[in-house]
Amino acid sequence: MENVAVTAPVVLTSGAIKEVKRLMSAPDFDPEQFLRVGVKGGGCSGLSYMLGFDKKEDNDKFFEIEGIPCIINKAHEMYLAGMEIDWSEGLDNRGFTFANPNASSTCGCGTSFAV
Repeated sequence: MENVAVTAPVVLTSGAIKEVKRLMSAPDFDPEQFLRVGVKGGGCSGLSYMLGFDKKEDNDKFFEIEGIPCIINKAHEMYLAGMEIDWSEGLDNRGFTFANPNASSTCGCGTSFAV
């Protein structure tokens, strides 16, 4: 299975890159896994974001951001192209945040959207 680097369909901010690299440096991290960016049905607005480590599958597109190996299901790319993923460490909001230019609406939780 050859990995062909392509233009990243999503953007990770410097804060998100730092946090993902921190997670990847954990002693129990499986170096065979990639950072998966995706969507799944559900959530308040119809679709929810997915972000986690996973194995590469046949229908995945590979890309790299700052040395982080990433994958996205080719069918999800149209929903996520141009999205910015950030890491927030605020007192009331700690975690990854998603700014998606393709979303026609979002909800208050920030992890659900409609197209």
